[in-house]
Amino acid sequence: MRIPFFWIDAFTARAFAGNPAGVCPLDEWLPDDMLQEIAKENNLSETAYFVPRGDGFDLRWFTPEMEVDLCGHGTLASGKVVLDELRKEASSVHFHSRSGPLAVERKGDLLELDFPNQPGEPIEAPEGMASALGASPIEVLRSVNYDLAVFETQDQVAALEPNETLLLEQEALGLIATAPGDRVDFVSRFFAPKAGVFEDPVTGSAHCVSTPYWAERLGKQRLIAHQISKRGGELRCTLRGERVDIAGHAVLYMRGDILV
Repeated sequence: MRIPFFWIDAFTARAFAGNPAGVCPLDEWLPDDMLQEIAKENNLSETAYFVPRGDGFDLRWFTPEMEVDLCGHGTLASGKVVLDELRKEASSVHFHSRSGPLAVERKGDLLELDFPNQPGEPIEAPEGMASALGASPIEVLRSVNYDLAVFETQDQVAALEPNETLLLEQEALGLIATAPGDRVDFVSRFFAPKAGVFEDPVTGSAHCVSTPYWAERLGKQRLIAHQISKRGGELRCTLRGERVDIAGHAVLYMRGDILV
């Protein structure tokens, strides 16, 4: 069996940066264990799969360890494959997912995600969080699957050296560390060892949580964010009621076939 495969670097305008995602367009779903094995073999933070459904597609994402409910860079990458390779005349594509309806729209040289707004609620810092991150946040919020740990400065977030073993003991699936940016509105890093991804290079879904926080704190609906991982990436985020628009570049790095 040959399965088309595209490697897309998302939230970057150049190769070797941003967050790499595998994308596999399918005619129909393969068994779940096969989807998981392919994602494990690819060993990217996520591999996205989609199958036609009406005018759009059903979309799913797998880390090397598990299927996840929402993935920003995997959706951006899937949108690029559809709009650049499969439906070149289209300006947008709609996906059906575990997290409801999603969309990718071409906006000039950017691709823009239409994602759910997932604001967090303030909580006391969970036991062990400071030790897991290697520093104490000034504020913690809890959202769907993710905790948002707020720090005072970009340098503090950049200097974090998390303990993977202690991160695995945290309740949340993923942990976002964020702070005001020196040259952008805010910066972040994202850790999700429970999902098989110690540090994700650029995490669109995390900005469903961080965007409403910074929009309220800074008093503005349009924000520019940097995820300051080693690969790094830029995101342009807009809070729009119950939705968050997240825009970025994406580049095709590799294409071919998976043989199984």
